[in-house]
Amino acid sequence: MSKSIRTPDADDFCDAILSLRSREECYRFFQDVCTVNELASLSQRFAVARMLTRKKTYLEIAEKTGASTATISRVNRALVYGSDGYSMVLDRMGNAETD
Repeated sequence: MSKSIRTPDADDFCDAILSLRSREECYRFFQDVCTVNELASLSQRFAVARMLTRKKTYLEIAEKTGASTATISRVNRALVYGSDGYSMVLDRMGNAETD
């Protein structure tokens, strides 16, 4: 049985994120909401997604981000079979080179 992520609490959380107006506000909010390790994991997954869309190899990604091959594979599955969330955001950001 699949548990839906769409709940009233999740709606409120999304609305809270949408209310943020600057990078500084994002840092302040996520420092309160997440542990340092949770935020590092989310950031790492996003970096992995960006590198996968740039056709980097698992080895290159692991060396650059420190991500395990399991994490890289999980992100790749999301890119291939997921809800296109990573692609949508990366497209909006222009997927600019930063590595």
